[in-house]
Amino acid sequence: MWRAAVAAARPENCLHGHWPPAPTGRLAVVACGKAALPMAAEAVRHYGDHCEGIVIFPDYPDTAPRPPAAGLQLYPASHPVPDSSSVRAARAALDFASGLEGADLLLVLLSGGGSSLMCLPAGGVSLEEKQALTRDLLACGASIQEINRVRKHLSRIKGGRLAQSCAAPVFTLAISDVPGDDPGAIASGPTAPDTSTRGDARAVLTRYRIDAPASIHQALDSPAGDAPDTGREREGDRFHIVASGMTALRAAERWCQDHGISAQVLGDHLEGGAANLALSQARQALELAESGRAACLLSGGETTVRLGPNPGTGGRNTEYALALALALDGHPAIWALAADTDGIDGCGGHSGAVIGPHTLGRGRQMGLDARDFLRRNDSATFFRKVGGLLEEGPTGTNVNDFRAVLVSPGGH
Repeated sequence: MWRAAVAAARPENCLHGHWPPAPTGRLAVVACGKAALPMAAEAVRHYGDHCEGIVIFPDYPDTAPRPPAAGLQLYPASHPVPDSSSVRAARAALDFASGLEGADLLLVLLSGGGSSLMCLPAGGVSLEEKQALTRDLLACGASIQEINRVRKHLSRIKGGRLAQSCAAPVFTLAISDVPGDDPGAIASGPTAPDTSTRGDARAVLTRYRIDAPASIHQALDSPAGDAPDTGREREGDRFHIVASGMTALRAAERWCQDHGISAQVLGDHLEGGAANLALSQARQALELAESGRAACLLSGGETTVRLGPNPGTGGRNTEYALALALALDGHPAIWALAADTDGIDGCGGHSGAVIGPHTLGRGRQMGLDARDFLRRNDSATFFRKVGGLLEEGPTGTNVNDFRAVLVSPGGH
């Protein structure tokens, strides 16, 4: 079911029919995100080898991709915390876009992960300071919208600034990984108008008690941190979302229907603490099981995990799965899967986890305290020991988390 959901959101299955007409001038491509390489490959398949530009993608270990076309330059960069390669990629994209003219077309292919992969700190803010801030934001339990709200106001390329640098029309095709599919939040919106303010960004730091250096506060106090003043929306620009979390959920719903399973889609925008969501969905599943009804609860979105000191190996999906297993306490009629559709959940290289009636029992037989693993943010280690860790690897797309809770009172 999860693989059917992921397949529906892959570039080869969701970009058809969305391509703009070729321009009279240059066809310039900037692809950035976890789906950047396959999205760029689809552009070449549609337009031919005369595509030119830049492809910015995660620098995964043991990978050596080839450019989809001779005119496309590859820029591997860092995720989830930016590094110097992310800065190099952002500068290349900004320089490339600023060299285009009115008869050209800038085709921007965005997907999740772009905020870290394409990073150009605001004036007065060092890369090291932005790295530290990113780590603090990722660890404090802030939502992706809150994190990107801060990043946009500390950047020279996000919050519409890439489009503002370009004299050519900008046509953006995006695979959304953010709940609500806000164009300004996908990869921190390099081509989308920014509706947030510097005050909104400062409020996030205050809310999560993040002790940022003086340079961060100075940048957020400076008018330079405001969104570009375009006066009105650039007339020739367009922004289309070609796939989202709902794309994956509907594909899973169809899979259920094809296999005689009743599916309930709870939404693709569920947020909050991973363990809290697990408790809520465990109650829903237990009520279904008590009533004797068989169903599969499908949901997406992006939960959060507040990391304690010295966290172990895990991610928001393995954290959700372990909390769900504890809440279900070995119920004989409930199984579940939670995974990130990009194939990488948190740290450790895994995609997520699968649980069933025997998950906790196997742990007890091995002398493992599941609650202790959850408390230490070491959920992936627990599943690696007892079984159930899902290790699919990078998928070539990213529409955020996918969760399926299967209730089968008949036991099959």
